[in-house]
Amino acid sequence: MYKDFGQFINGSWRAGRGSRSIHVTDPGRDEKLGEIAGASEQDTLDAITSAESALPIWKQTPAWERAESLHRIAQEMEKAREQAAKVISLESGKPLAQASREWTLSIDQFTWYAEEARRIYGRIVESRVAGGRCEVSHEPVGVVAAFTAWNFPVVLIARKVAPALAAGCTVVLRPSSEVPGSAMMIMQCIKQAGIPSGVVNMVVGETDNTYRPLINSPVVRKVTLTGSTAIGQQMIRDAAATVKRLSMELGGNAPMIVFADADVEKALDLAVPTKFANCGQVCVTPDRFYVHESIAAEFTEGFARRAAKIKVGYGQDEGTEMGPLINQRRLQAIEKIVADARQKGARIVTGGHRIQDKPGFYYAPTVIADTPDDALAICEENFGPIAAITTFRDEYEVIERVNRSEFALSAYAFTRDAARIRRVSAALQAGMVGINSFALAAAEVPFGGIKSSGMGSEGGCEGILEYMNVKLTQVVL
Repeated sequence: MYKDFGQFINGSWRAGRGSRSIHVTDPGRDEKLGEIAGASEQDTLDAITSAESALPIWKQTPAWERAESLHRIAQEMEKAREQAAKVISLESGKPLAQASREWTLSIDQFTWYAEEARRIYGRIVESRVAGGRCEVSHEPVGVVAAFTAWNFPVVLIARKVAPALAAGCTVVLRPSSEVPGSAMMIMQCIKQAGIPSGVVNMVVGETDNTYRPLINSPVVRKVTLTGSTAIGQQMIRDAAATVKRLSMELGGNAPMIVFADADVEKALDLAVPTKFANCGQVCVTPDRFYVHESIAAEFTEGFARRAAKIKVGYGQDEGTEMGPLINQRRLQAIEKIVADARQKGARIVTGGHRIQDKPGFYYAPTVIADTPDDALAICEENFGPIAAITTFRDEYEVIERVNRSEFALSAYAFTRDAARIRRVSAALQAGMVGINSFALAAAEVPFGGIKSSGMGSEGGCEGILEYMNVKLTQVVL
């Protein structure tokens, strides 16, 4: 597959001209899936030039025509569903059902923003000047550089490319080198949908050959990233030289507060599959569980019992509920987090070890109890199959503890008290809050964090505004 595709520049596939190849590994078997010739610096510059050349035509394309183009992309993606799910599963390790679900959510993004392209509204403001009129309009920001992570290799791309195209921008995508084939699947659908050459481009390769030309180019007017907080901070510094627009979805360390009046069984039924989906490698998944002391034993026992029954296996195998971690580095990071919890007096209720009888990067679903607030499992994003449980007594105390974190992407609370729901949802410092629910990610609603978890929104009517400049025109007749 990788040889058939490669770099996507100016509407065509071509081999990268970099000096190093990108090797892609199946994390479920620790075997090489293939390799792609990496992009050279000139490949990236060509992609920027292509996007720049296509911009005048695309931004002047009527919104209704752009909408039809996005609908065609969604239709092509629907045709590719089965193959795409296999590629996503192979590269990321996630079970086929989860891979198929991700492809569906990606189609949703293009469908939603096809309609949003037709709803780019301005407004008229009464002027102070006699015979005058103030017109507020929105215009595409220009060429967009989009950087995406490996944990959701297609939906993260769709969240950026779909609103950018709807707004009238052109794009150069730089996906994660861990999962290039998944990105290629979307690019091929874009090609087959007949999107004009140069409107969407993709380069895969080393940082110096891909990131540097994009971040340094004055042609690129907008940068959008899904990645770690550390990478986002560096990107913000680098983008300052050319004063680029930024939207960033960065790290998370989501709390889940379970109050004494919560429906414990319902909370567990929702929390366990959410926590261990994609082997815990989800930025909005709950990592730290604050459970009222009166129900802590019941909650912990129920969590561990359910976690121990999860079928861990190869993503392509029938019945697999949790696959591997993405690579050896993540496996080692998880071992470090669990060792730190043990050293600080926490109790491993279930899991806490590699799964040795499988090739690949497998770690057992892990539940940790009595976890102190200074343990890595609580104070840092674990990005793995770890549920760290601690207890609390008082609502105001737990809110204060939760809000100490610099991560503020998502937060969850389970309670049946209507007044508490209002208090807690207002008090939690997070870009997204779920009350008795984890359903936050959908095309029609904004997705994004605050504090060190990022800036800007993806999804909803808010998402398209991230790719548009506001212009005021004062007209006097």
